[in-house]
Amino acid sequence: MPAETLDLRDVPPSERHPKIHSAFESLASGERLEIVNDHDPQPLFYEFQAEVEAFDAENYRCERQGVNEFVATLPKQ
Repeated sequence: MPAETLDLRDVPPSERHPKIHSAFESLASGERLEIVNDHDPQPLFYEFQAEVEAFDAENYRCERQGVNEFVATLPKQ
């Protein structure tokens, strides 16, 4: 179960990544952040993989659940 879920579909694009990074930083080791987005968050995955040392890229998951609904799980090592 995720430690926190962020529904970003109504958040302005310029505020999304800072909000995600802040929420991820507040997680304890072994917890996960779940985000709900209106598009595939693949660029966010690459950003986390390159910039966030505690990001567990091997256990990242993303599922499309609707036309404009993607749910991604970002685990913290």
